[in-house]
Amino acid sequence: MLHLAPVPRHANRRRRLAAIGTSLIAAVLVAVLSTPPAASASGATEPDTAALAGALAQQQITWEPCELGTVTAEQEAALRLACATVTVPRDWHDPRDGHTLQVRISRTVATGSDRKGILLVNPGGPGGSGLSLAPYVALAGPAVGEHYDVIGFDPRGVGQSSQLLCSVTFDSEIHNTNDKITQAKVAGCRGTELTKYITTEQTVYDMDFIRGLLGETRMNYLGYSYGTWLGTWYASTFPGKVNRMVLDSVAAVDSPTLQQTWDLQPFTRDRAFQEQLMPYIARHDDVYGRGTDPMAVRQLWERAGGTRVGMGPFMFGWFILGALYNTENYGVAAAAVDYVIDYYEQWSGWTPEQLLADATAKLLARPGLTADQRAYVEQAAAEARAGLTAGADRAKPAESAYEYTYDIDYVFEVIRCQDGQWNQSVGYWRAFSDRLTRDAPLIAPYVQDPPACAYWPTSNAMPAPNQKTFPKVLMLQSELDVATAYEGALSAARHLPGARMISVDNEGSHGVFPYYTTCVDDRVYAYLLDGLLPDDQFTACQAVPLPDETAVYEVGGSLQPKGTVRTQLVSDDMRAANKMLKRMLRTEPGPSYPE
Repeated sequence: MLHLAPVPRHANRRRRLAAIGTSLIAAVLVAVLSTPPAASASGATEPDTAALAGALAQQQITWEPCELGTVTAEQEAALRLACATVTVPRDWHDPRDGHTLQVRISRTVATGSDRKGILLVNPGGPGGSGLSLAPYVALAGPAVGEHYDVIGFDPRGVGQSSQLLCSVTFDSEIHNTNDKITQAKVAGCRGTELTKYITTEQTVYDMDFIRGLLGETRMNYLGYSYGTWLGTWYASTFPGKVNRMVLDSVAAVDSPTLQQTWDLQPFTRDRAFQEQLMPYIARHDDVYGRGTDPMAVRQLWERAGGTRVGMGPFMFGWFILGALYNTENYGVAAAAVDYVIDYYEQWSGWTPEQLLADATAKLLARPGLTADQRAYVEQAAAEARAGLTAGADRAKPAESAYEYTYDIDYVFEVIRCQDGQWNQSVGYWRAFSDRLTRDAPLIAPYVQDPPACAYWPTSNAMPAPNQKTFPKVLMLQSELDVATAYEGALSAARHLPGARMISVDNEGSHGVFPYYTTCVDDRVYAYLLDGLLPDDQFTACQAVPLPDETAVYEVGGSLQPKGTVRTQLVSDDMRAANKMLKRMLRTEPGPSYPE
């Protein structure tokens, strides 16, 4: 991301993480709806969701308390926060077949007199619950909450909406590798009746139907991460129904599938770790005592096993990777790296549960921990404990000799695999794995080869944006975003007609708005409140300092005069670190951990 003048980091700044993984987007809608589409006000042909839904379009929305637990009673009252359940056709291609689904929505009511309509928000995923995002946006961006009714929702298949659980049968003799287990999950999910209706295409029809039920002729939209893919699909299908649209942390929406977005992620994560986290630890030698050379810090990490063996894979997966999504937690990530190095130097034969308890206690004891950082550590520890328990349960022998059946939540894979055809060549994924081992060795151990989507044939594709009718959108992107690569967002900005992009230089967080600098937020408010887009296609803003720092340090690529960043997916620092690791693995014995 990019900004101009550094300002003190906002104490309450938080990020909406959209579970994020690896690839995304666009093409031509293949299936034909069962009812003729209606003409939009812009002259383009658009589906009429009210006509398609028939009697369902006459339903009355009944608002009731949300009980989300994420806002106080006072905030809930001030926002007039309420929730409701909307009934939608299960299949928008055959909406009169008698089958329906439930979609849960939330709403805050504009607090000012100058109401500008609804702002539908989505946190990403795919499969992220969005009910809590409405009050978050209204509170974090008060000018938004003043002028808009902010609408959140759990997409079909997710959360408090009709849930998708796939029934999967495993045979312990056949499904005895990770790849075979993945294939069993794909087969079970594809055999589950509801699965084929849990797609982005179906969700954008739900969104438009909700717009109509709320009595709005047009919709405003704010989407994060996968939510930018969702928003682009909506705008490509219903361009005449879009008023203003902000796409924050942008997927590669000019690609025909989500694959490119996910394919870029291993490199962006390696990049952020080496380009920003290692220098951060080196600048704070007084705290961590690991020296002032970032490459020397990386060498200590790799000597302790890195993400290959020992405590590193566990700490990286549960405590470090999440912090790379939100630079507010860099102090936690740095302390976790330091703990892994200590673990190698002072291993004491503890169990994983004991190590987790010890690591959590030491991370929470870090001086100056903010409430949000403490919450991050506690949540990560809780998820790690759950992961250890689940792993122990999976290790138990099945009650029956070989075969057992589970219901699993696989919505993340269901959506990203069904939104466009991923590469199905085993040779391609083997070559990709070899490339990761060479160019992204930090993340390579975590990347499934092949992914579930390689076994998932689909004919779905996003409609291509119409150059004449596609709305002009505002895009926000951080330079070192680990989930939606800057490279993908930049390509998307050049692809979407009339798009404007604000880049935040030297920022690594995933999810920009609100950023609490005038360079970023004033431009977002000018667009959302007054419809004013930046004059230039690209605008550069400077990052705010990292925690416990007062200056912004140059990392990654160089800022260009026209507001873009010239960056490398595999940077020089990454290449140097990778060569160092390769040399270590060849010449030095690896860490030895007692059984």
